[in-house]
Amino acid sequence: MWKTIRIGVLLLVLAAVTLHQWLDRVQTQSWREPLWVGIYPLNADGTATAEQYIDTLSVKDLAPIETFFAREAHRYGVPLDEPVHLELYPQGNDLPPALARDAGPLAIAWWSLKLRWFAWRAADVPGRTPSRIRLFVLYHDPATLPTVPDSHGMQKGLVGVVHAFAERDMSGANDIVLAHELLHTVGATDKYDLASGVPLYPSGYADPDRKPLYPQAEAEIMAGRRALSAQRFEMPPSLASVVVGPETAREIRWTRP
Repeated sequence: MWKTIRIGVLLLVLAAVTLHQWLDRVQTQSWREPLWVGIYPLNADGTATAEQYIDTLSVKDLAPIETFFAREAHRYGVPLDEPVHLELYPQGNDLPPALARDAGPLAIAWWSLKLRWFAWRAADVPGRTPSRIRLFVLYHDPATLPTVPDSHGMQKGLVGVVHAFAERDMSGANDIVLAHELLHTVGATDKYDLASGVPLYPSGYADPDRKPLYPQAEAEIMAGRRALSAQRFEMPPSLASVVVGPETAREIRWTRP
């Protein structure tokens, strides 16, 4: 009898989690109202450089990302002046759990659960409206490492971890990474080869019908880089040279199949 009750309780919990995830997906892809996204800055390496950078951040620094989403949403006929609203929250003290580079499926699943638990606690800011999507942005002093760790955005849990450089000259690149991970939380998939980082043709090209094909003037947001030739690829300087491609637009329900 107790075994039956335990199984029943577990099934109810599983059903509740599944329903919650389905509702999250429906609500974040409805585009009937602005999607409220919380930006939670964190000092990734404990340096004074990162701390000073975070201290200078303001909501004005988020404007290029909001402008990007408004511009691209309007191209696909989304009837919202502000499809994505970004809100800057106070700096946190604790860092989210890290995902090992060689993590297998079980380790990734466990990390995902730990991240969602972390986000539930860390995003609770007294006196502030809770955000729908939570992005924890870890700022690194560029003098301490040549490249930042991989960033991650998850649709399950509506949470992301973004690694960025604490450098004003890198703000355009930081914005691209942040927008990329934000789109993962609403259902977009990567449009580049996971082994090489090369944009996939045609989904990872901003203008796959261009003649001649190269150089591409813009990058597709989920590819991250634009193709200058069949062998040369670069990250554009800012979101001004980035677009949302048709496949990504379908994935996030800006268009219908």
